[in-house]
Amino acid sequence: MKVHPVPRKRNITLRYDIVSALSQANAIASGRQKKLRRLPHIFAKVLELPFHSDADVSIQESPDSLRFVIPTDDNVGDNIRAHTVEIYPGVTKIVIRGDNVLDSSLGEFELDLWRFRLPPSTLPELATAAFNDGELVVTVPKDPHEEDVDGADIGMTISQLLMG
Repeated sequence: MKVHPVPRKRNITLRYDIVSALSQANAIASGRQKKLRRLPHIFAKVLELPFHSDADVSIQESPDSLRFVIPTDDNVGDNIRAHTVEIYPGVTKIVIRGDNVLDSSLGEFELDLWRFRLPPSTLPELATAAFNDGELVVTVPKDPHEEDVDGADIGMTISQLLMG
């Protein structure tokens, strides 16, 4: 068997017509170009609390409600309420407003706020907020006649999130 030496110089020539390739790409792109739409939010029901996204929030679920407890050193005030804001048809957000509470819905757009996606069985219009003994308590009732989409109890999911 004869072994041939490896050539020192490679004489490989590629022929590529860039003008032709670009004109074909432009013809394809212009024929099916679509406008992109930006959706305001992904989830239908969201709770937004006036705290940073890394705040410690205790979530307690019962068959009739979701309860969010936030210990705080700040005096939130006595005149505190949960307001429902319809951002887009079918998209609802619960915001907390009060005397000494940061109101993100009226002023600048704040990205670093604590948010929670609410299950479809919740009733945001009936949400309540109260400040007692250094804790802000937000309660979002559930519709007793409506099941969650997957039929699962979200309490297990929440405890797994807090532990994991």
